[in-house]
Amino acid sequence: MMGGHHAASGAAAWVAVASTAPYAIGLYPVSPLGVVSGALLTAGAALLPDLDHHSGTIANSLPPLTRILARITEQISGGHRRGTHSMLGLAVFVALAGALGGLTAEVEGFGTVEVGAGLLSILLMGFALKALKIAGGAGRSWLLAILLSVFIALFAPENNGWLPLAVGLGVAVHIAGDLLTHQGVMILWPLRIKRPRRIASMPLVSKVWKTSGCLSVPIIGRAGSWREWAIMVPVSVYAVYGVIEAAFNALRGWLA
Repeated sequence: MMGGHHAASGAAAWVAVASTAPYAIGLYPVSPLGVVSGALLTAGAALLPDLDHHSGTIANSLPPLTRILARITEQISGGHRRGTHSMLGLAVFVALAGALGGLTAEVEGFGTVEVGAGLLSILLMGFALKALKIAGGAGRSWLLAILLSVFIALFAPENNGWLPLAVGLGVAVHIAGDLLTHQGVMILWPLRIKRPRRIASMPLVSKVWKTSGCLSVPIIGRAGSWREWAIMVPVSVYAVYGVIEAAFNALRGWLA
């Protein structure tokens, strides 16, 4: 799936889970500003699995930091669409988000500073900006990512509590999106999925299984196909609508 669509699906997932509007599920309701900031963070988290590709778009989002992280991640995860695109990878990302969310420092004049959450927010904002083609060069990317992270820290400080949820949602929808492509994902990495003989004799069903150990349910076919656009256009509209509505609700609250 295309990077921008991964980001949109992450934002849409957060709106569905965290918004209390009639069109949302509202399983984890937060304030209107929490909906906006959470959508931004989840959009960035939905790009995290692609940090396993050292020459990919995400690796070039906040250079040189992301290039270094991408090479390390690629080595640990075994390559593209392997470890970071698995259930184990999902668990590791959530655990790391939880650990970073608890990393704080006492600063005179400011009190407790959420250092870990702030650093992760900058990284996720950089991912989202790059995937949505908003950022330009490295300097502009860093500046915008830092400014958005400062906005989240100042106006939605409760984000540190649900940071692992936002990361988990983003990574989960990314894995689900790539599962729907021809290439598939190694969902049980480091275990390999073998194609059962009875499945191999059924041409239509056999397309779901990959001899490489990847699992694929190729509903959208190749990344960027018309089927992907047909699914992701309404998903993107839903995400944008949810964020804009939450922003207006927050503004009305300030003016009231």
